[in-house]
Amino acid sequence: MKKLLCIVLFMLSLWMREGLAIWCYRCTSATPGCGETFNWRGIGFLGEQCPESNDICVKITERRGAQETIIRDCLSALSFRTDIPADKYEGCYPAAKDVRLAHYVNHTIKEHDVKRDYFTDVKYCFCFLDHRCNGAEKSQAVLGFGLLSAIFTLVAIRMFWF
Repeated sequence: MKKLLCIVLFMLSLWMREGLAIWCYRCTSATPGCGETFNWRGIGFLGEQCPESNDICVKITERRGAQETIIRDCLSALSFRTDIPADKYEGCYPAAKDVRLAHYVNHTIKEHDVKRDYFTDVKYCFCFLDHRCNGAEKSQAVLGFGLLSAIFTLVAIRMFWF
């Protein structure tokens, strides 16, 4: 019985990595260091863990003439946006056009931007292959935790087996 328990613990420690979510930078170009030339020291933090386990890091670049706005965030936090491209693979894609957006709205207040047509060029860049892929080095904490739990389980097997 002890041998079976030790084997099950060892197998579970190998698949422990799946439950952790990706870490992404979450800032806008109004934050110092979060513009086109990214400086993670300037924004003062090392990113945040995304709310969902299978999330994607996103960098949105919105342009109108010389004005440029950059948003870095998790994809699940941007679910209110209707211009997210259908293709969310690693890389950069133009924003989707929603022809039905504000179809039933009929007012002339430009500041509301209900049709989301203020910016003439919107580009989404997706990355999900490593943590903080918006500009920092990838973290090895998940791999280290999995290796540490596997070693702990092997030591436990050695103690109970013999």
